[in-house]
Amino acid sequence: MFTVGVSTAARAWTTPRWGDAGLVSGEAVELDVRAARIGSRTLALLIDVLVQLVAGLLLAALTGLTLAALPYGLLDAAMERALLTVGLVLVLVGYPVIWERFNDGRTPGKAAVGLRVVSVDGAPVGFRQSLTRALVGVAVEWPGLVLPLLSWAVGLTVMLSDDRGRRLGDLAAGTLVVHTRPATRWRAVPATAPQLAGWAYSLDLSRLDADLALAVRQYLARAHGFSEPARGELARLLWRQVADVTSPPPPAGLPAALYLAAVIAERHRRARRRLAGERALTEALWSGVPAASTAERTRRSG
Repeated sequence: MFTVGVSTAARAWTTPRWGDAGLVSGEAVELDVRAARIGSRTLALLIDVLVQLVAGLLLAALTGLTLAALPYGLLDAAMERALLTVGLVLVLVGYPVIWERFNDGRTPGKAAVGLRVVSVDGAPVGFRQSLTRALVGVAVEWPGLVLPLLSWAVGLTVMLSDDRGRRLGDLAAGTLVVHTRPATRWRAVPATAPQLAGWAYSLDLSRLDADLALAVRQYLARAHGFSEPARGELARLLWRQVADVTSPPPPAGLPAALYLAAVIAERHRRARRRLAGERALTEALWSGVPAASTAERTRRSG
């Protein structure tokens, strides 16, 4: 994306992928939602496995106490195998299906890590989707009853190669696991430095596209979390991009971060003014509609 020489940290940050889930709202607006990757999903799985283990032990103990109260000879080997099968199905399949269905797509592990299962269109996950995910997971992923080693390797390859980190169960069910917690806490729009107020007011921002403005906004919100020299490199890198599409040039001798803050603050100010004008125009156009309707009804009734 950029050809100048920057540090590895700077290059890694310049292509943010926080809203990479590809979810779109009903108003055709792309949502800033992150798809869960293998690291967070593995941590959630480990937590769920521990919960399932505890649930399995409790279920086995409860079943054992119940069977101990039955008359001697009533329980045979076939019934034992049937009860074992039912218990495994409840723990391995019923556990994720019930939690995802009644807890907004979140098992205890996913809730602890901040993940949620949704449909690929962003809708809440359905029962059939959860059941499909669970069955595929048990069969070929975890625990992988069909060719465990091979199925684990295939499942891992699919997750690493998919651009949204989906596993085989997600592909089969048409689902996606996303983060429910924001990647960063947004701060207020930065204020323009007094010495740049006049310059910012005269800026031509017509060529500043939304993607570059978002990158600058994200940098300003997260700059406090970077250490030097990466923070300064990122600011200068972004400023070179912004300076190419804005005019006139700013007063010399100030840090690049101040220029970026002034540009975003001015862009925000103009957007607010434009929105206020549109709202005022809409109110003016629609304010006479009720009165006109009343007058028309009166004329017709007369």
